[in-house]
Amino acid sequence: MYLITGCAGFIGFHMSKLLLKKNHKIVGIDNLNSYYSVNYKKYRISELKKNKNFTFYKFDLSQKKNVEKIFLNYKFTNVIHFAAQPGVIYSYKNPKSYYTNNVIVTDLLVDQIKKNKIKHFIFSSSSSVYGDHKKYPINENFKFRPKNYYARTKITCEKLIKKKLKNTNTSIKIIRPFTVYGPYGRPDMLILKLLSLIERNKTVKIYDFGNQMRDFTYVKDVVNIIYLLSNKIDRNLKILNICASRPIKINDTILLVQNILNKKIKLRYENKRKGEMKITYGSNKELIKYIKFKKFTTIKNGLHETIKWFKKFKNKNLFIKIK
Repeated sequence: MYLITGCAGFIGFHMSKLLLKKNHKIVGIDNLNSYYSVNYKKYRISELKKNKNFTFYKFDLSQKKNVEKIFLNYKFTNVIHFAAQPGVIYSYKNPKSYYTNNVIVTDLLVDQIKKNKIKHFIFSSSSSVYGDHKKYPINENFKFRPKNYYARTKITCEKLIKKKLKNTNTSIKIIRPFTVYGPYGRPDMLILKLLSLIERNKTVKIYDFGNQMRDFTYVKDVVNIIYLLSNKIDRNLKILNICASRPIKINDTILLVQNILNKKIKLRYENKRKGEMKITYGSNKELIKYIKFKKFTTIKNGLHETIKWFKKFKNKNLFIKIK
């Protein structure tokens, strides 16, 4: 049985969908916070609830008694921890939320994992822990150079996991996903934001004049990889980048979207935003060696699939107001 934290979030939702497809029983927890559309998150949960193997609990993981109760009531073999306060810009507005939802929550969860001798634990960190470097691609041994508070909280979480779960029998994997995109994406992230603005014929703001490079990684690849990792017991802590390792400029990504839609996109270029990375470009050599995963979706095919979903999706009003 799997416990998925942040199951109403983008990756957590896709992870839950995949596990249900493979007939696993899941307990999902999410606090359904209002960082972005609560109704959009509720929609994702309603989709998961269609499967009898999915049980949902709405509460905040900082509520210690509720966390303890979940572990008492269920015998989990796998815990996959996605729940976190995301976003770079928002971390400057509300740093306290990041400490509570990322560090305190992970600390409480790790205590329960240790106490209940959980077989597998996968923690979703972030590629943002690396910051900017002069040499690419970035491998798992590169120094941390966090550029924002969100990344710093992820580093703190990684350190406390290593410290608290040292010398236990739990198989621990820390994953660092790179620029995940795809159907049911986050409305505050580039691809869905782009499609939502194009839908309303609005001008799209592009920061740093579109010169940033992003190692876009398709969400279905990400969850397939995590599933393979959840089935592999390793007594040694594994830290792995999850990335396609094929960076592309934002301007070139926009051109691809424009060509697929066959529609001219209205753009307004602006200066770089505080805390954003210039390049995300990871090495996936360690991952490929570890689980033999080679079939990464190309950005062109991934965008085709995302745009196909967007066109078919009837509930766009959950994340955009269409006139």
